[in-house]
Amino acid sequence: MLDAIWGIMGTGNPVEIKQAQAVLTKFQEHPDAWQRVDKILETAQNPHTKYFALQILQGVINTRWKILPQAQRQGIRDFIVNFVIKLSSDEPTLRSQKVLVHKLNHTLVQILKQDWPQAWPNFITDLVGASKTSDSLCENNMNILRLLSEEVFDFSTGQMTQAKIRTLKETLNHEFALVFELCQFVLTNSQNMELLVETLQTLLKFLNWIPLGYVFETKMIELLGGRFLPVTVFRNHALRCLTEIGALDTGKQYEENFITMFHGVMLQLQTMLPLPPEDEHHIHYALHLAELYNKGSEEDGNFIANLGLFFTSFFRVHLPLVEGNPNTASQVITAHKYLIGISNVDHKEVFKTCLEYWLWLAEDIYNSWKGVPSFVSYANHNSQRKSAYAQVLSDCRRTMIKKMVKPEEVIIVEDENGEITKEFMPDVDAQQLYHSMRELLVFLTHLDYDDIETIMLDKLCSQVDRSEWSWQNLNTLCWAIGSISGAMMEEDEKRFLVAVIKDLLGLCEMMRGKENKAVIASNIMYVVGQYPRFLKAHWRFLRTVVHKLFEFMHETFPGVQDMAVDTFLKIAKQCKEKFVVQQAGEPQSFIKEMQADIHKITLDLDADQKHVFYEAAAHMVSCADPPDQREQLINKLMEIPNLTWQEILLKAQQSVNNLKEPTIMKQLAHCLKTNVRVCRAIGHPFLTQLVKLFAHMMELYKWYSGLIAQEVSSHGAKATKYSHVRSMRIVKREILRLVQEFVQKSEDPDYVTNMFIPPLLEAILLDYKQSCADARDAQVLSLMAVVVSKLQGKMARDVNTILDATLEVTLQMITKNFEDYPEHRINFFKLLKELNAHCFPSFLAAVQQSKVIMDSIVWAFKHAERNIGDTGLTILLDFLNNVVQCEVATPFYQVYYLSLLNDIFVVLTDTLHKTGFKMQCMIIQHMIQVVTAGRIMGPLSQQQQQGMDNMGFVQQYLLGLLSNFPNLNRKQIEVFVKGLFELHKDLHVFKNHIRDFLVQLKEFAAQNNEDLYEDREADLQRKMEEMEKRHQAVPGLQAPVQPNPKESDGEMID
Repeated sequence: MLDAIWGIMGTGNPVEIKQAQAVLTKFQEHPDAWQRVDKILETAQNPHTKYFALQILQGVINTRWKILPQAQRQGIRDFIVNFVIKLSSDEPTLRSQKVLVHKLNHTLVQILKQDWPQAWPNFITDLVGASKTSDSLCENNMNILRLLSEEVFDFSTGQMTQAKIRTLKETLNHEFALVFELCQFVLTNSQNMELLVETLQTLLKFLNWIPLGYVFETKMIELLGGRFLPVTVFRNHALRCLTEIGALDTGKQYEENFITMFHGVMLQLQTMLPLPPEDEHHIHYALHLAELYNKGSEEDGNFIANLGLFFTSFFRVHLPLVEGNPNTASQVITAHKYLIGISNVDHKEVFKTCLEYWLWLAEDIYNSWKGVPSFVSYANHNSQRKSAYAQVLSDCRRTMIKKMVKPEEVIIVEDENGEITKEFMPDVDAQQLYHSMRELLVFLTHLDYDDIETIMLDKLCSQVDRSEWSWQNLNTLCWAIGSISGAMMEEDEKRFLVAVIKDLLGLCEMMRGKENKAVIASNIMYVVGQYPRFLKAHWRFLRTVVHKLFEFMHETFPGVQDMAVDTFLKIAKQCKEKFVVQQAGEPQSFIKEMQADIHKITLDLDADQKHVFYEAAAHMVSCADPPDQREQLINKLMEIPNLTWQEILLKAQQSVNNLKEPTIMKQLAHCLKTNVRVCRAIGHPFLTQLVKLFAHMMELYKWYSGLIAQEVSSHGAKATKYSHVRSMRIVKREILRLVQEFVQKSEDPDYVTNMFIPPLLEAILLDYKQSCADARDAQVLSLMAVVVSKLQGKMARDVNTILDATLEVTLQMITKNFEDYPEHRINFFKLLKELNAHCFPSFLAAVQQSKVIMDSIVWAFKHAERNIGDTGLTILLDFLNNVVQCEVATPFYQVYYLSLLNDIFVVLTDTLHKTGFKMQCMIIQHMIQVVTAGRIMGPLSQQQQQGMDNMGFVQQYLLGLLSNFPNLNRKQIEVFVKGLFELHKDLHVFKNHIRDFLVQLKEFAAQNNEDLYEDREADLQRKMEEMEKRHQAVPGLQAPVQPNPKESDGEMID
């Protein structure tokens, strides 16, 4: 029947598939389904039926193994072992049933994790012995050993307790001699290709943990490099093994082995993959491997990629060793030529591996060269080292320039159709790659400025004479030129940049076509924006550049105007002082000249671009001195927006209904957004502008609030989606954003508190409380969080007002589900976090008056959204740390301690809140320490028996709470609770103890499985002893007087 159902799953229609899935799910959930697995495996014809049966069995092994009777466990184990042997003893069967055998192997390893070594001590001996009976059985046993190694050393964290992991690792190490002998015997004597490949793959998994003697005091390296590396079918497997060995750091030990290994690999490589002769530009060898990668087989491509991993891993650890050896010094340079070729391969991950190494090497050579002590011999050595790598580094420069990725500032790109367009979604991976490439080019510039200048100017010349012209070639070159800003001496930078800009401007004049000009313009803007030091030192050039940007602001080709205003903003930030002083030969400062022409300059910009322009101009104004001159410049800068503002207010005086006009609301929003950007740049001096607007802003806020309320009253909540209502809400939101921006930047908290806060709270809080849910703006909560964060204790008197207006109405919005109003959720808990941090006495008083606040914090850390959950945990931990120092700690804990402890264990033990594990542990640690230190001066609960202290009561409470998990027995729970109270002083140990408990929650435990708990208790005792030794070894770690546990609760002394 199961075969038929799986047949439907593969070929049926959607209705049949759904029905079949329901049958399979019901069968899988049946508690006795696993007892049919043996019959299914023996009789089923459809392979998917067998895979399904093994999935059921693995679920039982992972969760219920320890509660099965010993006879059933032994029966399952024997069946799986015999079935594996049956399928793997015959080579044709092993090949035809490869997937099933692999799944059986995985099932066997899951049993091993439960039974080995205690209940299956002879496993390794039996497996090695059986391997000698046939090649196919040996091949499959290698696969089992590989899976076991992966489970123990790679995937064990979070799947097994640390005591179990340690036992398995120690056992595998102890019995590895037998395994190694088997591997060495196979690698030395076997002629079976499949067996040799499987053995090499298994050896690879062993190499990062086996004792070093097995690697360096045997013929293993010789076998890998001599027998297997030269053979095509084995070379990738051998090279991966050699890479793993080469990455080992053994100190001075085995240095000769590493030298011999590297020497041998290079000799083999120069026979297997010889480099072609170099031409005058050293291009042939650099491109040879890239061509081979593109045109060769998949095996060839993998070999080239693996070769890159071998060299980069080996050199990071052993480069000084092979550099300094006369037999390998020249081979080191040859190896780096191979790396140049591999760096030219068109594969992102291969390139990233090489890039990381080149960055490491360039920085290492730079540091050894620049940090040279005054010892002549040492200086000569480092100078010789720099010279030895000179050609390799020159080729590296060419490669990086050719492959340079787009920086974030460039938004004019070539799309998949080969057309120039504006980029809308930045590539995050490309930005990270750019930063690494930029760092590398900076080091390469320091190591030989003349060389990189020659390369770049030659390439630029090839663009100007059109011999190598293409958008891609020009882009990568200019991105590279921009990336080395600051890496050269000022005079060199001046000469270089003048030549670059001259050629680019000439190219822009010479080329025809809007797309070509747009590409060149974007590169000019990017390059000039990257050299603020040069711009600051050369006023006339700076002035010319900015005027060129003003020209580009009138160019309507997609992306050019955006990039022009962005570059203007960047230059304004970096060179702002130059624009506010009168330069030699100029009739007035540039800022005054520019302000006179703002309307003309910004005529063709859209609203968003104008906002960026005004922010750039504001950065210039921000450094003007004295203050009265700065105030004049602010007034002049804001002349056009203020004129628009006044015109709107005048129309409102004529008829308030004019404020309902869509154009008026759009103008208001634009004007407010401009003010936000200017405030962001100017900071506190923006006060001179804000005082002109503030009163009217508050009136506008209240007026639009009233209009929105009327619309909602007439048409219901759907009115908030009407276009004219959305426009009103935008105006309100921009008012809030402007106030928030100023408060963040303000430097006079008393003035802000007295002059702005009262009318602000009056305008926004009552409106927020009384509005319908869809009309409430999350920006109100964000603004209140910023106000509290900035003004801190000065807001204490307003805490109740803020909470009264925001708490219950917001909770009604966000507690119906976990999806609606996401911004409100985040901002609300940010507000609670700031109130808790900066107005704690008032916040605590509010908590004592309303249980809703603590409920909201609990609801936050139970939230599945990570940001909200983490914020909730942070609020709770900070709150607990604050409250424990207050007089009201005892009554607070008497009300909330047990419920909070219960709620924290709820999120700790579910599967939705793993990211909060550390914070959850810190909260539990705090709550344990509160009772162990006797900080609660009275009984926690009315249910507490007379004479029982709080520590004892909490232990009993936890024992009862955790007994609700049906798969835990009493002994397990007792060990865990005991550990909580004995390991709480060291957070790392405490977390590991809890992590082990979470692992145990995944399985059912037998009542008589005492050996596990003995290990657990021994592990607990060992950790306590280690912690005690550490405390004794370091003065001050050990407390001078240890409290008597029986006296920790004062009045509750027995």
